[in-house]
Amino acid sequence: MATSPVTLGRPDGKGLATGTLGLWGSTVIGLASTAPVYSLVATLGFVVLAVGAQAPIAFIIAFVPMLFIAFAYRELNNAIPDCGTTFTWSTKAFGPWIGWLGGWGVAVAGTIVLANLAQIAGIYFWSLFGDGSLADNVLLVTATGVFFIAAMTWVSWRGVEIGERIQNVLLGIQYLVLAIFIVAALWQFFTGTAPNPTPLDLSWFNPLGFTDFSAFTEAILLAIFIYWGWDTCLALNEETKDPKRIPGRAALLTTLILVITYVGVTVAAMMYAGLGTTGVGLGNEANADDIFLALKDDLLGPLAPVLLVSVLISAVSSTQTTILPTARGTLAMGVYKALPQRFRTVHPVYKTPSFSTIVMGIVASLFYIGMTLVSDNILQDSILSLGLAIAFYYALTGYACVWYFRRDLFTSGRNLLYRGILPLLGALMLTYAFIQSAIDMYDVDYGYTVLFGIGGTFVVGVGSLAIGVVLMFLWYAFPGSKPFFRGERLNRDTPVLVPDEGAYQRSVDGGLS
Repeated sequence: MATSPVTLGRPDGKGLATGTLGLWGSTVIGLASTAPVYSLVATLGFVVLAVGAQAPIAFIIAFVPMLFIAFAYRELNNAIPDCGTTFTWSTKAFGPWIGWLGGWGVAVAGTIVLANLAQIAGIYFWSLFGDGSLADNVLLVTATGVFFIAAMTWVSWRGVEIGERIQNVLLGIQYLVLAIFIVAALWQFFTGTAPNPTPLDLSWFNPLGFTDFSAFTEAILLAIFIYWGWDTCLALNEETKDPKRIPGRAALLTTLILVITYVGVTVAAMMYAGLGTTGVGLGNEANADDIFLALKDDLLGPLAPVLLVSVLISAVSSTQTTILPTARGTLAMGVYKALPQRFRTVHPVYKTPSFSTIVMGIVASLFYIGMTLVSDNILQDSILSLGLAIAFYYALTGYACVWYFRRDLFTSGRNLLYRGILPLLGALMLTYAFIQSAIDMYDVDYGYTVLFGIGGTFVVGVGSLAIGVVLMFLWYAFPGSKPFFRGERLNRDTPVLVPDEGAYQRSVDGGLS
């Protein structure tokens, strides 16, 4: 009896809707995932408080590691266009244990941010009615947030194509409102009607202008958060018209559009409102939670509600696109037996990871409800801890790129740069961001809660990643996990396309004689 090698692979891959997205569709989904309007609302004020006039250069510097990691994603996707992204690539580079944790990092980030987006959507929805006091009703806001998660879960389950059409509209509205914001701010600056007109100064773009290193670090960590989400382009690689090229190009295009957007809005806001600590000044701590809310009435007058609507749309839009990469990540984990096989279920008509998508919506809803019931402060700390999961799996992807291509790095200058130097630099920067964030979060004065005598944000952030280690060992105890953890189901030489279980078993049986 001789055993032939098992060949994994089939034309339709995992059964997803191949050939659905082009470069534009992938880029739109990548941009929508970052929630540009909401990201600015949540971050701009705190970045200005940290570094003042250096806010524009802080956003540019934070863009650098994102760009470097985007190159890592592009190179890995060119070689391995698998929807498991970080999970698949890390497994191929470092083995099943580290790969599993990489997949868990993606799932943690998605779950936490969905709870946050749901709450923001609920708050901004009810702030549009009456005097806005309904936005303070926790039960009403929570129920509305869960409704938005359920609705966007349905859209994600229904198909990528319908999701793309919806995102085209939602993203178009976001960028229209941002354009109105910039034009209105600059118009009032040049006409002298701005409350505190502040001329553009090239020192705003001076990377050596930071005077406080801790403040600089805080600003960069905050700014890194607002770029997160562009990797959704890569998670949809198997559903694009050119899986090896389009996702990587879309990721790079997304990051470039984002840095232009964020710097443009920041400069316009500074020229309009200045950096004063009173009134509408960006240095006013009372405005930090929501710069748009502070500026909307003076800046737009009767059109002010459009800013509230844009934040709502941004949060709802990102809710749908955040579900996409997580569901496809767990789909891949199910295919490769890193999770129970139910996670590999693909809808026969809509060609979406149906079970994974539904589970993602349910888990995010339960997490949101649970955190709200325990304490709104705990929910806020979970959001603040999000940067740990982001830095973890982005850095892991950078290291995976260097290690996977290690034998090819010195075959050309291009390979050395894009597969070695830049991904490694990006990974090192994000590793530093992870360590520095963890140190800061450990302090009891960081965040809103104290747990076990240390910062609650640290406990939630590190604890959520540590739970993954526990779950990984629990799954390892089940017989169905053995092909994955023995490196049989997914290793460096495994082809990207993996068949269903029946085809896989027939391939094994056919190799026995």
